[in-house]
Amino acid sequence: MIKKLLIAAIALLISPCLVSAQTGKVFDDLSLPSKILKMDRKYAIYLPPDYETSNRKYPVLYLLHGSGDDQTGWVQFGEVLHITDKALADGTATPMIIVMPDGNTGRRGYFNDIKGDWNYEDFFFQELIPFIEKKYRVKVEKRSRAIAGLSMGGGGTFMYALHHPEMFSSACPLSAAVGPFTVDDARKIVTRAIPNATDSVVTKYYNQYSAIALVNNMPESQKKAVRWYIDDGDDDFLYEGNALVHIAMRKKEIPHEFRIRDGGHTWTYWRASLPKVLEFVSDAFHQF
Repeated sequence: MIKKLLIAAIALLISPCLVSAQTGKVFDDLSLPSKILKMDRKYAIYLPPDYETSNRKYPVLYLLHGSGDDQTGWVQFGEVLHITDKALADGTATPMIIVMPDGNTGRRGYFNDIKGDWNYEDFFFQELIPFIEKKYRVKVEKRSRAIAGLSMGGGGTFMYALHHPEMFSSACPLSAAVGPFTVDDARKIVTRAIPNATDSVVTKYYNQYSAIALVNNMPESQKKAVRWYIDDGDDDFLYEGNALVHIAMRKKEIPHEFRIRDGGHTWTYWRASLPKVLEFVSDAFHQF
């Protein structure tokens, strides 16, 4: 009897350690200095359960929030810690580092400003990614780097992967803002910042920040450069743009996954999307 009690007591002491060992960590108030944006920029990060006890390097997913949120959005509302831990425990995702940058401070969005005085995209590629790859044990080749995001962050996902297909193995835009559908739509955006913008400035903006234009102008050599998973709700107000990108990709014969599920522009929808995103990017990380 005493022996059984001792075994039970030891098991109780050990079990919290086992639970702890299976849990990742999230830090959501970190920062790095940016010379490009002339300020410190915050970011959140998810580190997998064995990060502190191993010497291995990990693939990395850059996960972008939507308009009105900041680097804590995916942590607080997206439940990235719980969902990722569960995916790892279930074996549907491989251990990875997830970086969630703040795209809400200073100016909202992930793109370079039309006037050229706020170059967030330059910051992302020239400062954030090199900083992460120096500070954390991440694999630095294309195959081990992915990007995803929701709404405004879905737009960032489209633009970053279309602008830099050499950087990402997979891209997962969720409920994405895909940019202007037409040149006339682009004109309305550009003239709000530059009232007397010339046609060439408007056309340049359209070709650079419309996912539809970027897909239509994609070189043949880049059609299979990135694995695409596009996800949107049937009640989402951004459904049309995502459908148009899907149609453009079909016409260009660009391989991609396109999913329309029941739901709207809500965190309930995106929390349900995240496990599939983790599984999809893990396929590339695993060399599917």
